[in-house]
Amino acid sequence: MGGLGRLWILISVLLGLAATPAVAEIRFAVTLPEGAASEPITGRLIVVASPAADPEPRLQIGITGPPAFGIDVEGLRPGATAVVEGNVDSFPVDLASLPAGDYHVQALLVRYTQVNRADGHRIWVPISHRRVFAWMMEGNLYSRPVRVRLDPAGSQRVDLALTETIPPTPERVETAWIKHVRIRSEILSRFWGVPMHIGASVLLPRGFDEHPDVKYPAVYVFGHSDAPFSFTTDPATNTERAQAAARDANVKTGYEFAQEWMSDGFPRMVAITFEIPSPYFVESYSLNSANNGPYGDAITQELIPYLERTFRLIPQPYARIVEGASTGGWEALAMQVHYPELIGGAWVFNPDPIDFTRYQLANIYEDENMFQVRLNQWNVRERPFRRSREGQPLFDVRGLARLESVLGSRGRSFYQLGIWQATHGPVGPDGYPVPLFDPRTGAIDREVAEYMRDNGFDLSAHVRRNWERLGPQLRGRINMFAGEMDDFYLNLAVYKFEEMIREVGGADYPARFEYGRPRKGHNWHHTDWAGVVREMAEHVRRNAPPGESQAAWNY
Repeated sequence: MGGLGRLWILISVLLGLAATPAVAEIRFAVTLPEGAASEPITGRLIVVASPAADPEPRLQIGITGPPAFGIDVEGLRPGATAVVEGNVDSFPVDLASLPAGDYHVQALLVRYTQVNRADGHRIWVPISHRRVFAWMMEGNLYSRPVRVRLDPAGSQRVDLALTETIPPTPERVETAWIKHVRIRSEILSRFWGVPMHIGASVLLPRGFDEHPDVKYPAVYVFGHSDAPFSFTTDPATNTERAQAAARDANVKTGYEFAQEWMSDGFPRMVAITFEIPSPYFVESYSLNSANNGPYGDAITQELIPYLERTFRLIPQPYARIVEGASTGGWEALAMQVHYPELIGGAWVFNPDPIDFTRYQLANIYEDENMFQVRLNQWNVRERPFRRSREGQPLFDVRGLARLESVLGSRGRSFYQLGIWQATHGPVGPDGYPVPLFDPRTGAIDREVAEYMRDNGFDLSAHVRRNWERLGPQLRGRINMFAGEMDDFYLNLAVYKFEEMIREVGGADYPARFEYGRPRKGHNWHHTDWAGVVREMAEHVRRNAPPGESQAAWNY
């Protein structure tokens, strides 16, 4: 080749190099100061970069939140520095794609506890005995926000120091109506190898103290609220915003519900919310599971008997009712179909997936990928996770998986996909949950899907498989409700559950299904909470054994 040709090649190479975009060199150097901790810390280090200063960036974490980046730290010693840089777990964009601009940057270190479980695995998990997300747990360390200009096109180091500590969660205040309990669970403590506690908030009926010889039916309310049905006597909570949210769900505010609960003619029952967080989420999902541990045993053998002794509850199935919405809806139905000899009726609202042929929009037994639906070889679409009431997709499963990868590795995101897989799935060789799907590609693991079905977590498949035994026990006990435009597509699994019931039990099998329309979404209720309680009380009266007097608790 002549000299002119070689010169042209050299010029072309130089021009190509000049056109290559710069590699992002933003580095967040996070130091654990001397004196900030008494020993090395293992946990999850998260850096949040938000254009907004208020609230603090660490409090903006979520599916609509700002960019966040996460890494695991193992044995970070006081005085040492961990660096978040390069190809780290990121949401919603990676460091190289971060738009240049002014940001408020904050670091957060989620503390993990090493546990030696009864199944022989030694793992690190966040442990909390209160219903709070892992990144909000007491004892976590965080930095003060720093305002900086970030530009991935250049090199930049941002120094952050973990000088602050999240204080203990305040103890809940008791009132004449609301009592709180917390007990050590010996069953869970043996499994996890550390002290584990479970608790409840108990809403007493009018006249409870004035009738010391009366025993009461109980409604166990599963969900995220501290007080059953958000009960409160504080009129300041009855804001326009609270009223609007209540109207959207077709219920009343907690304050409005309280006025009925305290009235003369209202049914006299005891309402109870459980506080049963697991090391993988704010809720344990109420059943025994390989990763969460024996929460079903702890609830049925420890917590419910304790509550029945302490609050004069009728210790009979007909007087134990379960209710819940969303996560709580799944828990309520799971308790009813797995413990039919214990529970006498279930009111289930828009539950998390109860039929895994409709795991939201995926059929995990047939579909190949959780993130995408393949219409044909040319047409592949992202699978939504959330929609508007008009049907507009708002967020996809891939995006949620990406957020959860920032919040925690090995199933420790303390978020929705993480707890579903921890609850439903098997334990891996490393002691952590085996994921249903690859968190980066979305490829579904068929063996995990079959494990979920075969071990009773697909509630529809469980009832179908055990219909000969369950059919007679569940007669008249299932009441299910869903909005036909559920924000998270949860109505689809309810349809499948009803189809299963009609197929195995017949068209006239006594199970109730109601659907809200038009455009009724997540947390839609067919009536307000007071109306739900009245239905439950009537159900208890109808199903009481012959000769059982209702006059005492129906004063």
